[in-house]
Amino acid sequence: MDASWKKFFKNYPKRQALGNVLDEINKQRAKTTIFPPQDEVFKVFDLALEDIKVVILGQDPYHNDNQACGLSFSVKDDVPLPKSLINIYKELHDDLAIAPRKSGNLEIWHEQGVFLLNSVLTVEKNKPASHSNLGWEDFTDYIIKEISNECNNIVFILWGGFARSKKKLIDPKKHYIIESAHPSPLSAYRGFFGSKPFSKTNEFLKSVNKEEIKW
Repeated sequence: MDASWKKFFKNYPKRQALGNVLDEINKQRAKTTIFPPQDEVFKVFDLALEDIKVVILGQDPYHNDNQACGLSFSVKDDVPLPKSLINIYKELHDDLAIAPRKSGNLEIWHEQGVFLLNSVLTVEKNKPASHSNLGWEDFTDYIIKEISNECNNIVFILWGGFARSKKKLIDPKKHYIIESAHPSPLSAYRGFFGSKPFSKTNEFLKSVNKEEIKW
């Protein structure tokens, strides 16, 4: 974790509750498989607060073997692309004419200032949303609000109803919010395709004198 986050963890009003969440997850790890691996649960916080340019909010980690890596929508190298990520790459191609990459590892975005945050940071194998009631949302809502409070001119990309419900945590006078349908196969044709989030992001970053993302 980058040192810039330490004060936010320390000052989190429900710090004891977060400790209880982690204790419960450790108990579950002794009995079943939890994703992502323990050392990757907080990977997104490797990115310093002051380096964030874009926040892309996901719901919870991928729940199949070898997929979850601590960054929303991302998978490790050599892992087959999840369907949502295939659609993200398709929109990226249609938007900026960038050929789809074979790898679904989005660390190259993360390293440029794209904060790939899941609202829930862990999941039980083969059980989507299995940790949605443990208390993660309180913590990640707090993080979203603190990013909104502490930073200026951040692009928040909210895909799907769940992510869009977090709009209330963001100050629209300070930040640029992009909303659309989710890239999953169930909803991508209902407004995700053609939404041009990548070019819109770079146009905004350029307008506030920030370096564009090399998607």
